[in-house]
Amino acid sequence: MRGARFQRLVGLVILGLAVLAAALLWFAVAVSGPRVGSAQSEGLLFGVWDVLYDTEAPSSRSLLAASAMAVLFAVGVALLERRIANRSRRSEDLGVTPLAPKIVMASTYGVYAGPVTITVLIPAHNEEACLSATLASLMSQSHPPARIVVVADNCTDSTVDIARAAGVDVFTSVDNTQKKAGALNQALKELLPEQGDNDLVMVMDADTTLDAGFLEAAVARMTADRALMAIGGLFYGEEGQGLLGQFQRNEYIRYAREMKRRRGRVFVLTGTASLFRPRALRTIAESRGTTIPGTPGDVYDTAALTEDNELTIALKSLGGLMISPAQCTVVTEVMPTWGALWAQRLRWQRGALENLGAYGVTPQTFRYWAQQLGIGYGVIALASYLLTILLMVLALDAWVWFPFWLGVGLVFMVERVVTVWRGGWAARLLGATLFPELFFAMFLNVVYVKGVLDISFGRQASWKHVPHPVSPHSMEVT
Repeated sequence: MRGARFQRLVGLVILGLAVLAAALLWFAVAVSGPRVGSAQSEGLLFGVWDVLYDTEAPSSRSLLAASAMAVLFAVGVALLERRIANRSRRSEDLGVTPLAPKIVMASTYGVYAGPVTITVLIPAHNEEACLSATLASLMSQSHPPARIVVVADNCTDSTVDIARAAGVDVFTSVDNTQKKAGALNQALKELLPEQGDNDLVMVMDADTTLDAGFLEAAVARMTADRALMAIGGLFYGEEGQGLLGQFQRNEYIRYAREMKRRRGRVFVLTGTASLFRPRALRTIAESRGTTIPGTPGDVYDTAALTEDNELTIALKSLGGLMISPAQCTVVTEVMPTWGALWAQRLRWQRGALENLGAYGVTPQTFRYWAQQLGIGYGVIALASYLLTILLMVLALDAWVWFPFWLGVGLVFMVERVVTVWRGGWAARLLGATLFPELFFAMFLNVVYVKGVLDISFGRQASWKHVPHPVSPHSMEVT
C-alpha cells in the first residue's frame, strides 16, 4: 500500500522539489541588492520607430548567486553519478549486482564463448507500411545478422506476409493482451534457452532503419569488452512532416550530441534499436519479483508504459554495463501530428515517473530523479520567462529593450544553432529563430505537467498505436 501511494506521489515530489529550488533562487536574487545601470534612454529604430532601451543589469551578487546554484547542482549530479557508476563497476555482491563488470569478468576469464552472432527481434503490430525498409536496412548491414525474427502481435494487415516474402522468420504471439512487452516476453522465452554468451539479441522497432555500419560497430565493441551487457543506438528523426518533424529532428540531434559528450554513457537503451547479451536478459528474468520489480520469468515488465526505460533501470540496478557508441546510429519515425506527439510524449513521461515510483530512490535511479527534477525546474523557468514577456507587452506603452538580456538571448540562440549544426540549414534556421523552439519546449512542458497530474490522481494510462500511411513500395524488400 505504501509503495502504491509513493508511485502516485512521485510526480508531485519532483515538482515540489523544483518549486523549492526556484523559490531558493528567487530568494537569493531578492536579497542580493538592487540592480545597477543607467536610466532609460530613447532612440530610433531604423529612423522610424521610437524605442526605449535600459542598460540596467542584475547586480553582480545576483549573477553570482544564480550561477553558483546552477554550477553546484550540475557538478554535484555529475560527481555523484560518477561515484555511483564506479562503485557499481567494482561491486562483488553477486546477490545484488550479478551483472557488475568485476563479477562478469571473473566468471568469463579464459572462457571462449564463440564468435559474436546477432539474432534480431522486431516486434510488429500492423507495420506493413514500414517493415520493408526496416528489413532492408538489416540485410544491407556490413555485418549482417545471423537471424531475423518478426514478432507479429495481433496483426490484421500484411505484416506477416511481408516478413515471409522477405525470407525472415515470423513468431506470432498467442493470446497476448500486454502489448509490445508481452509479445517480446513470449518470443524471448523460446529464444533465450538456446542462446550462448556471445549470441547477442537485438530488439528494434519496426519503424526504424539502421545505418549501414551499426551492427559491425556493435559487434566490435561486444567482442572487445566481455563485461559489456548492452548497446543502445543513437537515433535521428526521419525526413518529412514539416515544421513539427523538424522540431523532433532537432530534439533528437541534441540528444545524440549529448550522448557523444557523455562518451556513450546511457540514459535509455532505446527501443528503436538495442543489443543485449543473453546473460543480461536471463538475469533480469530471474531477478523479477525479488531484487527488481516485475513478474518472475519475464524479461520485460508488462506493467511499465515505457518498457525500454524500465529495462535500462533494471540492467543498471543489477550492475550491468552499457553504452551508446557514436557509430551505432538509426533513423526512426517522427510523429506526424500534434495529437500523435502528445500521446507519445505523455506515455514517455508517465512511464518515466511510474518507473521511478516502482524502483524508488536508489543509487542507480539517482540520475533519473535528477533529470526529472531538472525538467520540473525548466517548466517553472520557461513559464515564468514567457509570462514576464507577456506582462511587459500588456503593461507598457512602449517596448523596452534591455541590452544585458539581449546578450543572454544571443548566447542562447548561438547554443541552439551550434547544437543542431549537423542537421543542415533547416535545423540551423529553426534554432536561430529561437521562439518557435521555445514554444515547442513549452508544449513538452505541458505534457510533463499532464503526466504529473495523471499519475498523482491515479488516472489510467493508455498505449496509443500510431498507424503509418502505406506507401506504394511498402510491399517491396530490396
